[in-house]
Amino acid sequence: MDIPRLLESQIEAKLSTDRRVVVLYGPRQSGKTTLARKVLERSGKRFLELSGDDPRTVEVISSLDSRRLASLAAGYDVLFIDEAQRIENVGLALNILHDTAFAGTLFVTGSSSLDLASKTREALTGRTWTFALHPIAFAELAAAENPFELDLRREEALVLGGYPALFSMENREDRVRHLVELSSAYLYKDILELAGIRNPAKLRSLLRLLSYQVGSEVSYQELGRQVGMSADTVISYIDLLEKTFVLFRLGGYSRNLRKEVTKKDKIYFVDNGVRNALIEDFKALELRGDAGRLWENFLVSERRKLNSYRGFYGGSWFWRTHSGAEIDYVEEQDGKLSGFEFKSAVKTAKPPASWTETYPNAEFAAVHPGNYLDFVTGNGKVETRDR
Repeated sequence: MDIPRLLESQIEAKLSTDRRVVVLYGPRQSGKTTLARKVLERSGKRFLELSGDDPRTVEVISSLDSRRLASLAAGYDVLFIDEAQRIENVGLALNILHDTAFAGTLFVTGSSSLDLASKTREALTGRTWTFALHPIAFAELAAAENPFELDLRREEALVLGGYPALFSMENREDRVRHLVELSSAYLYKDILELAGIRNPAKLRSLLRLLSYQVGSEVSYQELGRQVGMSADTVISYIDLLEKTFVLFRLGGYSRNLRKEVTKKDKIYFVDNGVRNALIEDFKALELRGDAGRLWENFLVSERRKLNSYRGFYGGSWFWRTHSGAEIDYVEEQDGKLSGFEFKSAVKTAKPPASWTETYPNAEFAAVHPGNYLDFVTGNGKVETRDR
């Protein structure tokens, strides 16, 4: 199944009109290489593809020898370097190529923002366009399927997620096996090798604990006590897991009012399938006790993908008061505040009285199986009610 990626046209525009280095981040197996090749082949430009997994490429690029770098890309319009984070001194090398050794356009990908960002940020300040590619979004599927077809995918997406390879596999057994292998690659190739984690068993224990707490406020002190590490170490590991595209945090929203909770975060996984692989549970939705958590993780992660692709520059949070009033998800854009309550069945909901009292101009809506496609695809406005 050929699924158009929402970043295709954005990257094409930058490659054709600008000489800044195009940097594409994203999780392993999210389709970065496929997208890059598709865009480059369609561009009609002559391009050279190199890989950070090739020792010869690594040796030339990490040498920082301007003459060798110039000869490397001579005669091409675009130099495409895949898995660039594996190359030592890649940021400085790209700087040399961009400024003196190569008149064309540079396009690099990386499966970990941890290494590639640290290696390119200082060297390429003001010289990059940066994009993030996620697992397949419902907003992307909406370009190829109608709402009925999309909704047929909902239950499988809640359990198996949206990694591109799954869409070409004919049976469920292969999809599950792929996810198990993919989650191992996350842990043992990207995170453990790139970050030099000394205690992989504790990291995996932490991930399993977080998997069971999706959508709940987490205590870093309590997590540390359960896995035998300090709260500061837990926070550093979670920061690492964010940079390697395994999970992300949602903070509490407040305008500095005492009654609002702000000191704790909620943890969500970039993909439901990876989350389920970590706890080794791929049961059908109707047999699960965590269906509500899967629904919430799905909605937040899909909304995050949509916002990333459409250039949403507002903020997102959850909202809760110390007295227990809460809203699952809050967005603010252009000064307009919107709250969303997630429901696993079709039903209406009223905003908490304390929400309307504190934010009288904010909008509120329930997101449920009857209207969630508007929320995750952006093709319609979720019905909201003021106050």
